[in-house]
Amino acid sequence: MVPSNSRIVMLLGQLERMNGEAMVRDVETARQVTAKILHLIQTQEKSGKEVMSKGSSGMEVILASLEVSSQITLEFLCRGRRMGVFVSKGGTGILFQILTSASKELPPSEELMLQLHSLLAKVGPKDRKFGVKARLSGALNITISLIKQNLQNAKLLLPCLQVLRVYSANSVNAISLGKNGVVELMFKIIAPYSKKNTSLVALDALGALLKSKTNARRAVDGGHVPALLALYLDWHRNDARHRHMLIRKGLLVCLRNITNIKLGRKAFIEADGMRILYNTSTECLPVRTLDPLINTSSLIMRKCFPKNRLPVPTIKSAFHYQLPHVLPVGPVAQLYSQPPGVDDVVDESDDNEETEAETDTDNEEDEKDHRTLNDDIETDLNKLHPTKSPSRPFEELRVYERFFLELSEDFQVRSLSSSSSSTRSTRPIIVPTAQALSPKHMGTPGSQEICNSIKGQHTQPPPSATSRTPAASLASLELDTIHLTKDHDKKEEAHIPTPDGHTTLSSSMHSPQGQMIEQGLPHALDCVSLEDKGALTVEDGLKGSPLLLGDIATRRVGGGGSDCGSEGAEDEGGEGAVLEVPDTALLLPLHDPDLYVEMVKGTRSVPQYAEVAYPDYFGHVAPTFKEPLLERVYGVQRSKIFQDIERLIHPNDILDKVVYDLDIPSGESLKFNSQFESGNLRKAVQVRKYEYDLVLNSDINSNHYHQWFYFEVSGMRVGTTYRFNIINCEKSNSQFNYGMQVLMYSVQEAISGRPRWVRMGTDICYYKNHFARSSIAAGGQKGKSYFTLTFSTTFSHKDDVCYFAYHYPYTYSTLKMHLAKLEALRTPHIYLRQDVLCETLGGNSCPLLTITAMPESNSNDHICQFRNRPLIFLSARVHPGETNASWVMKGTLEFLMGTSPLAASLREAYIFKIVPMLNPDGVINGNHRCSLSGEDLNRQWQNPNPELHPTIYHTKSLLQYLAHIQRAPLVFCDYHGHSRKKNVFMYGCSVKETVWQSNISATSSDLHEDLGYRTLPKILSQIAPVFSMASCSFVVERSKEATARVVVWREIGVQRSYTMESTLCGCDQGKYKGLQIGTRELEEMGAQFCVALLRLKRLTGLRNHQHLLDLESDIIGTQSKVVSPTTYVMEEDEPSFLEAIDYSAESDNEDAEPDHHEHGNNVHENPDHLDQLSDSY
Repeated sequence: MVPSNSRIVMLLGQLERMNGEAMVRDVETARQVTAKILHLIQTQEKSGKEVMSKGSSGMEVILASLEVSSQITLEFLCRGRRMGVFVSKGGTGILFQILTSASKELPPSEELMLQLHSLLAKVGPKDRKFGVKARLSGALNITISLIKQNLQNAKLLLPCLQVLRVYSANSVNAISLGKNGVVELMFKIIAPYSKKNTSLVALDALGALLKSKTNARRAVDGGHVPALLALYLDWHRNDARHRHMLIRKGLLVCLRNITNIKLGRKAFIEADGMRILYNTSTECLPVRTLDPLINTSSLIMRKCFPKNRLPVPTIKSAFHYQLPHVLPVGPVAQLYSQPPGVDDVVDESDDNEETEAETDTDNEEDEKDHRTLNDDIETDLNKLHPTKSPSRPFEELRVYERFFLELSEDFQVRSLSSSSSSTRSTRPIIVPTAQALSPKHMGTPGSQEICNSIKGQHTQPPPSATSRTPAASLASLELDTIHLTKDHDKKEEAHIPTPDGHTTLSSSMHSPQGQMIEQGLPHALDCVSLEDKGALTVEDGLKGSPLLLGDIATRRVGGGGSDCGSEGAEDEGGEGAVLEVPDTALLLPLHDPDLYVEMVKGTRSVPQYAEVAYPDYFGHVAPTFKEPLLERVYGVQRSKIFQDIERLIHPNDILDKVVYDLDIPSGESLKFNSQFESGNLRKAVQVRKYEYDLVLNSDINSNHYHQWFYFEVSGMRVGTTYRFNIINCEKSNSQFNYGMQVLMYSVQEAISGRPRWVRMGTDICYYKNHFARSSIAAGGQKGKSYFTLTFSTTFSHKDDVCYFAYHYPYTYSTLKMHLAKLEALRTPHIYLRQDVLCETLGGNSCPLLTITAMPESNSNDHICQFRNRPLIFLSARVHPGETNASWVMKGTLEFLMGTSPLAASLREAYIFKIVPMLNPDGVINGNHRCSLSGEDLNRQWQNPNPELHPTIYHTKSLLQYLAHIQRAPLVFCDYHGHSRKKNVFMYGCSVKETVWQSNISATSSDLHEDLGYRTLPKILSQIAPVFSMASCSFVVERSKEATARVVVWREIGVQRSYTMESTLCGCDQGKYKGLQIGTRELEEMGAQFCVALLRLKRLTGLRNHQHLLDLESDIIGTQSKVVSPTTYVMEEDEPSFLEAIDYSAESDNEDAEPDHHEHGNNVHENPDHLDQLSDSY
């Protein structure tokens, strides 16, 4: 209770005694008492607290007085915390009672009505039930009547409009008010610039009313859309000093809400709204403070931009692979069950009024996902405890013994110092899986033949081939007629940079012949058809774009290797141009162009590719210079969006010329090509002279997953800025908005001794576009749009051939080449065996590597130690578009085969089983996520099909076999790439951390687990500069129960079962902070993973448990941050991006400061939210 001597208590007591008839008789005294209470509250903070304090009856007394007489002073209720107490004590209802009573007096007291509405306008936002209370009390009609009677009385009209806005926040009220003519009434109140009255408050109220679709239709039917546009134009022209920006913004908000319905968008287009808003926005661009107007205008224009059809005949892949059988359910089954005549590009039902969202943004959906963020966490304790499931019978698994020869090898029959080839399988071990490949899907004709050109001799062309002229066809690489020449005789020198910054001396390209090569290479290469073996001259001109090595004698300067074809290249008949290939052997010890071509010949692709991309042929030497994250230019996205809108406003400027199409071969202007291993580009459309829309190909047997791209461009002009728009991206955001650049490879740079991919591109941004996604492609969701990745670039070399890629390409043939080269590094002390685990659907082999150290001797003790080494099981590249995983794996393999003491110790400590590429078919055919089965293989681990998912089926069988013989791996790690986060990090499995993030109750015994699962990532965070412990998560989600990580943890019983995610973008911590990631850093990460395993061995070997106590404290320190990181994007589990999104036209928050939307320097990730982001594996 408040102190009894308090003066405020005395006054409250006096007021309480007056309640009832006494107050009615003596209103003036009651007013005087309340005035004194008000004065005390205003002048003495303590007095206010006493009225509002717990246990005080002060507010009840005041409210009781209000009920008896409305003539007392009300202002003291309208301040601060008192408002909340007033609402909680039922004050809102009493105010409505007073309003109802006052309205019955004729005429009603204007002063009281003014006071009541002022108070209601303040109380309304604090009371969640305000709208319902207003409707039930009849207050809506009272306020409407007052507005109608006081249209010219601004003093009373203002608070009434303010209350009306609060009423309208309730959707039922908004519809009711609309029926009573309030929408039309508001249009009478808002006025042009010449009549500055209460327009702002009226616009706020009207904007709230128009959120209702019913009211929006009413506004359209009343012809108010042209009126709003005319008003906006009037205020825009006259408000030269921008003093009335809020009124202009209010008009735009009304238009934004009306255009949420199809009828409103149609009316907006008919009223020439696109041109009006485009012109006014363009005029506002120079004034930064007007950004909220530009952003809202942009949102409206993008929403009203007519949805375009994606310029393809079908959203299914341009390549078809007939599956041996189709599972009865799932997306692939839906794909195969579609009737032949169905148009899957555009779904007319998407335009149904009922399916339209209230706003043209994904924010509401994101908020919903954020509210239910923990719904995906596994709460079944039985599933959380990794108990080995009843597995397949051991008799069935015994066949996999052949992949574990090292566990039974006795080394008695041969000397340990003999050639290490003794540890290699004499022939590939192939476990029969899928049916034999049909002739239709076999490799290219003659792919099994060896290049039959020998020194001084060439394969003669068939007679029919000579009838075609070079200029008449697009040239391609015919694999069986490549002539590689290494010239030992040239003495002049060229300086080729090496990674350490020094230069090496090699044969020069400055000879007359070399000059011809540099100047004439593209001309010669680009006009040789597959069949044409005739003479080549520089004058033939640039007619095509692919890498053309069909019967071109390729001369590699430097030493070593075969010299077949060298004389033939200089025959009098000119049987081919000479391409001098820089010898990169010193820079790339694992790369050999000759070997690469041989590997390509054995690679089977669905399109039966017959050419090789230059970058894969020449190789990639990581640049020595730093490549920082691209700083975002202010307003870049907005300018790109406006250029897109110009397509509708100035249609005559648009060329709309198809220049590349997998469905219909053609091409002029810039020349494009993607018909090589891992290539992906379906179509290119020239929209302006130097601007191209590019369409990516779907994964085979799928109708989406557009993200990976790899294509070739030629025929460019030097110094001209070209803009490229990839228009059918599907994810709602991308690291391209946060500093990531695309990769480019220049052939002219490569033949000058700089064969490398470099980050490039300016004005890069990623945003929602006007191309409609049919519900067939969007998993049943209607009204969805695609997203555009746009970037601009300028080319430096005339007659260059350039390649663009999403990330550093790493093809299946590259893997085969690297494995062959790694085998050459083997020493007598290294045990290396390469088996073929199985054949894929496409007929390609899936390699399985075993690496360890040979035993010290053939004594029983040493052989026993050899056999009993713990196993480490590694895999990578289950998702083809995550090429960074292969580069990390390359670093791991090179370290394991290295000669350093650490590598030797590691081999002596463990037996490594490695599947370096789980999805060869997807990699070969340019898929982003799926195999030829059209399914994400990392969702098939629970029950893989031996025919449709052979690599997963047999990899899991290997692990099941190990579990059966009590040799489950110490560590299982699946290498992946992540498109939404920076750095490298891990996902693991923990019962305790999962329970912490759920609401389930668990006993201490349920939560008992060894904390060893945190040891390896903790070590990595200490030794690897790109690794971030803060981004790691050990929560088990339901949506991941069929992934490798969870299945190996749950069914095989591997406590340290991980997914290691590597960024596609760059780092925001450590020594690489602010830099984009390159192959050097990725390979370094692969090597550091090996070093971490060695430290893990030493830690576990010492049996020192102190580090576990440290890990326990780490968990306790971070448990509040670890959140279930799962929301869904187009059937994937990548989250909505939680960095500040630069979607000025995607958000309803146009009131934010301009810098929030566009200023590159202010785009930051929120560290507290990083743990909420999902892995993409």
